[in-house]
Amino acid sequence: MDIIVAEMISNLDKYGKEGELLCKSYVIQGVEYFEILCIDNGVGITDPEKMLIDGNSSTNSLGIGLGTIKRLSDFFEIYTKEGWGTILLSRIIVKPSEEINIPIRVTPMVLAMPGQEVSGDGFAYKIERNRIFMLVADGLGHGPLAHQAVDEACKAFRDCNKDLPQDIIRHIHDSIRKTRGIVASILVYNLETKKWLVSGVGNIATKFSNVLRSKSIICYNGIIGHVLPNTINSQELSGIDYPFVTCCSDGIKSRWDMDKFTNIKRYDPSIQAAAIYKTFGRQTDDMTVVIAKVTG
Repeated sequence: MDIIVAEMISNLDKYGKEGELLCKSYVIQGVEYFEILCIDNGVGITDPEKMLIDGNSSTNSLGIGLGTIKRLSDFFEIYTKEGWGTILLSRIIVKPSEEINIPIRVTPMVLAMPGQEVSGDGFAYKIERNRIFMLVADGLGHGPLAHQAVDEACKAFRDCNKDLPQDIIRHIHDSIRKTRGIVASILVYNLETKKWLVSGVGNIATKFSNVLRSKSIICYNGIIGHVLPNTINSQELSGIDYPFVTCCSDGIKSRWDMDKFTNIKRYDPSIQAAAIYKTFGRQTDDMTVVIAKVTG
């Protein structure tokens, strides 16, 4: 892992102009990974497949960096665009599979506002009663108090035994009244019916999509923990018709659009989330991108 990080930092220094490394522990289908994303603002790689072959370099280096990263990774992927930059993804297995087969994959990216030690955004996820439940939340403002509000909301979400998103929202609302409050979206995927239920309060942007079209969800006005509308309903969508869902907090510009990235839906969801963050992240607030993909 140290070699992977060293090679990525070296690439940033040589080619990236400006960039960053994002690291997290992550579980996919029962396998625990450590994930490293290298995001740069360089000129892009003209022929990434060629650059993976040892000895190829655009400078006078040995040309073994990308090949080394790929060989040491259990999963490796490159996304690059000319004039836009490059995203490298490396995953290393920490713990082998526990034989969990879930026909939906959830990929969260939660980042604190630059200069803050904690994020006022948050994400929670659970599997109960043959359903997958997701919470994407943004505490009002940023910093420790926003983080506290989101932390309390995540605890209430995990403790809630309701199945409908609107009922979960009301449970969280009653549980976090002493905090500064949050905006949030709740998504529930029924593994039997293959249906989504979704409801939200505030400005979490939620978009369902397939290869050809997308559908944005309109959230209710209000602040969970302070003021809720009298009536909250859920919207239902087919997971077969809309196998992808992307949620973004308002730290991501409202006009984010996956279609700006050529062929990106063929890439790993972590690459997709990183591309949205790289292009549309405001850097003046906490930033969250959550992507869920129905796989079966």
